[in-house]
Amino acid sequence: MARLEVLRPITDADVPQVLRFNAEHVELLSHLDEDRLRLLLTWTSRADVIICDGADAGFVLVFEPGTAYDSANYRWFSARFGTEFAYLDRIVVDEAFRRRGLASAVYDVVEAAAVDRGRLVLEVNVDPPNLPSLAFHEHRGYREVGRLGGPGHQVSLMAKDL
Repeated sequence: MARLEVLRPITDADVPQVLRFNAEHVELLSHLDEDRLRLLLTWTSRADVIICDGADAGFVLVFEPGTAYDSANYRWFSARFGTEFAYLDRIVVDEAFRRRGLASAVYDVVEAAAVDRGRLVLEVNVDPPNLPSLAFHEHRGYREVGRLGGPGHQVSLMAKDL
């Protein structure tokens, strides 16, 4: 069983690995180059490398309200919930660490940190469908509160009251 050791803030030295993790899962996320990642890091409330069994196992980015983040999804949540949300923009768990409870452990930490905001929000692809992610989030208590996009790239906007 994988064991979450720590969520450590992303440093300059981590940028190449974070970009590799993102590139390996770009079909479920969005493209990210070094300049864009460095800009996002200036707006995040949480930007961590996931450490498991002594190795980099992934990363997570979370934004709170009031940033200049230009994501349509983030803007939708801002318009709907004002200041009462934290937005989990992306989480990647490397294939070598999947199906061992690591994502659940990371979510436990991120959700606990978002309690003061009242809810954690995120999006999951529904066209094309990301069925494992939808099932994971529904099991954790996330519910769809809207949809954005059209055929070929539509997301379920999900929220969990904390």
